[in-house]
Amino acid sequence: MEARATYKFIPSSPRKMRLVVDLVRGMNAVKAMESLQFQPKHASKNVLKVIKSAVSNLINNNEEARIQPESVFIKEIFVNNGPSMKRILPAPMGRAYRVRKRMCHLTVVVKTNQFVEVEQEA
Repeated sequence: MEARATYKFIPSSPRKMRLVVDLVRGMNAVKAMESLQFQPKHASKNVLKVIKSAVSNLINNNEEARIQPESVFIKEIFVNNGPSMKRILPAPMGRAYRVRKRMCHLTVVVKTNQFVEVEQEA
């Protein structure tokens, strides 16, 4: 069973977000949440929020299966580019520099470990 959670228009650059996302790709969801709580990066708060949402989506959508959070792992997690806000910064001699304030979209897909589900049903 799978569940998905997305968070769009995050006011952080995709490059900075990918540094955090690469740390937790393929991990157990509980271990990923624990490691993100102690990361100094600002993007780890947003990634933690989306992983919690994806796990709760999986548990709520499949109530008859009685899924434990320990049996959930991150199947896919990726960051896409969002729109950029264009701003102008004054420069010397009457010029203007363009500043791009970047945004990104974060998507998390979680899946249950099949071996744990079989043991619970038996």
